[in-house]
Amino acid sequence: MSFFKKLFSSDKKENLDKGLEKSSTSFFSKLTKVVAGKSKVDDDVLDNLEEVLVSSDVGVDTTLKIIKRIEARVAEDKYLGTDELNKILREEIAGLLSETNRGEATEFDIPANKKPYVMMVVGVNGVGKTTTIGKLANQFKKAGFKVVLGAGDTFRAAAIDQLQIWADRVGVPIVKQQMGSDPASVAFDTLQSAVAQNADVVIIDTAGRLHNKVGLMNELTKIKRVMEKVIPDAPHDVMLVLDGSTGQNAFEQAKQFTAATEVTCLAVTKLDGTAKGGVVIGISDQFQIPVKYIGVGEGIDDLQVFNKYEFVDSFFK
Repeated sequence: MSFFKKLFSSDKKENLDKGLEKSSTSFFSKLTKVVAGKSKVDDDVLDNLEEVLVSSDVGVDTTLKIIKRIEARVAEDKYLGTDELNKILREEIAGLLSETNRGEATEFDIPANKKPYVMMVVGVNGVGKTTTIGKLANQFKKAGFKVVLGAGDTFRAAAIDQLQIWADRVGVPIVKQQMGSDPASVAFDTLQSAVAQNADVVIIDTAGRLHNKVGLMNELTKIKRVMEKVIPDAPHDVMLVLDGSTGQNAFEQAKQFTAATEVTCLAVTKLDGTAKGGVVIGISDQFQIPVKYIGVGEGIDDLQVFNKYEFVDSFFK
């Protein structure tokens, strides 16, 4: 299909293949058992395939959609060989993800009419939130943008220190206050500083705790309200960072955060250390919130722009 005729950057694709290797290997070892001794795709194969997709963290709802699409193919072609199953899966999952025009970007870019472009980053502690911010700042800087970071997670001294380390490593300015300061005040100072420096991109970290939906909602609403005093339509994106290695727990966090605030995009991290890469397919489909970035390694350049064609190609390699 035409999805896979797109040109991929060889270095990026190599990193993606490597980052999804555990997920791909695990999936295919399960798939091999499903088709063992079978020559055609029948009800038995489809039932087992459903189990494989669910156990690969694709999620129940998305799995049922995929099975329905494959059933339609089987009905159309009465003798569909099991040797074609991999190709069909690849095509139908790409087709499912192609029902929206999201996940088609290939470069680290920002909206042309937003200066500075302001991103607020949310997510629980331990998902790789601060690391993702640092890597994102690095990619934006490499793309020629002037970046400013804001240390809005003022509840943990470690969070402020960690973001400072990334700012130093990447070579971008950071705005911070003392531990325990008002996060909204940090956001306000960060935006003022960014405007004064004529920055292109502002990335603001927020507290990594999900104590309760009301508390989180109030805090994030206050940060947004204060930002608007400096830049009327800020933030332009609220990005939720999820740890891909937690599988179904990532779905649960996505539910909690989307109930507490308006999440506009997602970053899924730590995909290289897990066999649960299928979670990206499920989250992308179920929440209809674009997955913008994925983490496929520990290196500073191992944060990638999520492209659904590249992802499906690597997952089913």
